[in-house]
Amino acid sequence: MIRIVSKVFLLVFCSGLLTTALFAQKDKKEEIPNGWYLKDKQKDGLDGISLDKAYDFVKGKKSKTILVAVIDSGVDTTHEDLKDVLWHNPGEIPGNGKDDDGNGYIDDVYGWNFLGGKDGSNVKEDSYEAHRVYYQFKDKYDGKDIDEKKLSKDEQYEYGLWVKAKAEMEEAKNNGSGDNIETLKKNYTDTKQNYLDVVEFDSLLRKAYNKDMFSYEELKELNPEEKRVKQAKAVLVYLMEANDMKDKSDQDILQGFGDYVEYLAGEVRKAEAGTHAPEDYRGEIVKDNYNDLSDRYYGNNDVMANTPFHGTHVSGIIGASRNNKKGMDGIADNVKIMMIRAVPDGDEHDKDIALAIRYAVDNGAEIINMSFGKYYSPEKKWVDEAVQYAAKKGVLLVHAAGNESRNVDSIPSFPNAYFLESGKKATNWINVGASGDPKMEQTGPDGEKYHSITAGFSNYGKKDVDIFAPGMKIYSTIPGGNTYGTAQGTSMASPVVAGIAAFILSYYPDLSAEQLKYVIEASATPTDELVRIPGTTEEAKLSDISKTGGLVNVYEAIKLASTLKGERAKVNKLKPF
Repeated sequence: MIRIVSKVFLLVFCSGLLTTALFAQKDKKEEIPNGWYLKDKQKDGLDGISLDKAYDFVKGKKSKTILVAVIDSGVDTTHEDLKDVLWHNPGEIPGNGKDDDGNGYIDDVYGWNFLGGKDGSNVKEDSYEAHRVYYQFKDKYDGKDIDEKKLSKDEQYEYGLWVKAKAEMEEAKNNGSGDNIETLKKNYTDTKQNYLDVVEFDSLLRKAYNKDMFSYEELKELNPEEKRVKQAKAVLVYLMEANDMKDKSDQDILQGFGDYVEYLAGEVRKAEAGTHAPEDYRGEIVKDNYNDLSDRYYGNNDVMANTPFHGTHVSGIIGASRNNKKGMDGIADNVKIMMIRAVPDGDEHDKDIALAIRYAVDNGAEIINMSFGKYYSPEKKWVDEAVQYAAKKGVLLVHAAGNESRNVDSIPSFPNAYFLESGKKATNWINVGASGDPKMEQTGPDGEKYHSITAGFSNYGKKDVDIFAPGMKIYSTIPGGNTYGTAQGTSMASPVVAGIAAFILSYYPDLSAEQLKYVIEASATPTDELVRIPGTTEEAKLSDISKTGGLVNVYEAIKLASTLKGERAKVNKLKPF
C-alpha cells in the first residue's frame, strides 16, 4: 500500500534541485519522442546522432560481432530486448559449479560480479570514498606535524586525498546532528518504499493497457475495472497533479522519484560520515584481502543481483535487439554485451574497477563502457595499470564525465585518463559529457527556465571532456517485466558513444582503439551557438567546455572511418593478469 509522498519530495522535485536536472516540455507541439537521440538534425529536427543515415551508409556491408563490456550495477538477464545480445562465455558450461575455461571464475556465463560473496549474497549499498579515505589514513596523519617534502610520492598523493577528505568530514559533522540523521534516515526509508510502490503501480498500468508510457490526459481517461489497477491510476494521477506535472508522463514521475531516492541515500551517508567510521559493507560480503590486488578470484556469477536498473538501462542503449518490434532499438546491431558488476549504490572501490577492466580485456572485450565515477581514488595506481593493460590489448574505454555540473579540468573525477606515475594521458580513453535537444526546457540554478544543448547536470572541461553525447531523457530497457523507461545523466551519454564505437568497429574491425577515438572525436558536429555552462547562468562556446567542441554523430564518424587504413595490429599475447 502506498503511503503519502512527503512534501520534501514534492518541493525538491518541482524545484529541479536534483543531481540530474529535470526539464519540462510545455509545448505539446515540441514534445520530444522516445528515441529522439537516434534522430537526425536535418531530417527530424532533433539533435540526435543520425543513426539511420549511418545504417544506410553501410547497407550491404558485412559486419563482425563486437564484444562490449559494461562495468556497472548489474543487468536483467531475462529482459526480452537484451537476452539475445548478452554475452555467453563459450568456455563455460552453465550451472555445473566448475571453472570450465580455467580463468579463475566459476560459471561466469554472462560476466562476473565483483560485489558478491561465495555464499550468493551481494553488496547493494556502500559508503562514499571520502568517508573511507578519511578513516583509512586518520591514524597516520591526524594531529601529526606533516612535512610534505619528506613524504614519498605515494604518501604525498594519499596525504593530499586525506586533507581533502578531512575537510568534507568536518563539514559533514557540523551539518549532521544525531536528530538530523535519524530524520534523514526515516525520510529516506519512507520515500524509498513510496518509490517502489509507484514503480509497481506503474508496471500494473503498463501491463493492463499494453503501453510503454502514459500522459496525464491518457491516465485521466482510463476506466479500469480491476481494483489494483484502479488504485494505480489514482496514485499516478495524484502524483502528477501534486507535482504540477500534467504536461509530463508517468516516466517523468518515475525518473524524478528515483533520482530523489538516490539523492536522499547520499544525504544519509554524508550525514553519517561525520560521526563514525564507514561500515565495511563490501568486506563483510566479499571477504577478500582488499589490500592484495593478486587476491582477485572473489565474487560470484550473479550479474543481475539486486541492483540491475542502471546497468540494464545502459546495456539497452548500446545494443538492445534491433528491429524485433519490441520496446526500443539499441545503437549497435552486431554486438554482445558482457556485464561486470562492480558499481554499488555508493562509491565503487578501485580494486573492483581495476579487476573488472582486466577481466573484460582477458575475456575478449574490445570496448568497455564505464558509467560511474567519484572524486577520490586511493588505489589509483591499480586502475591506471588496468587502463594501460587495456591499451596494450587494443581496448577502447568510454567513460561518463559525471553529473555534478563541475569543471573536471580543475576538480578531477576518477577514474580518469591521466596516469598518476607519469602524468601522461591514456590514448584509448573517451570522456563523455551529456547533451540534450535545445527544445528541452531546463531549470537553472536560480530557478529560471532556459534552453541549451548542454545538459544542466553534466560535468564539463575543455581539456578533460572529449565530446558531448545525448544524455537527457534517454529511453531504454529497465529491469522487471520486460519494461522500458527514461533516465538521464552522463551515464546515458557514455553508452551512446560506446554503442557508436561498437557499430563502427563492427563494420571496420581493423581500426585500432586510438583510431576509433579519433573518428568519433574528429567527426563531432560543431555548433556556433552559445551554450549554457552547466550549473551556472553563463554562456560559452561548446569548444570552451570540451575538447572537440562538438556533438557526437555516428553518420559522420562512420564516413570518416571508411577512409582510414586500419591499424589494429596484432597485440602481444599478454598472459592474463
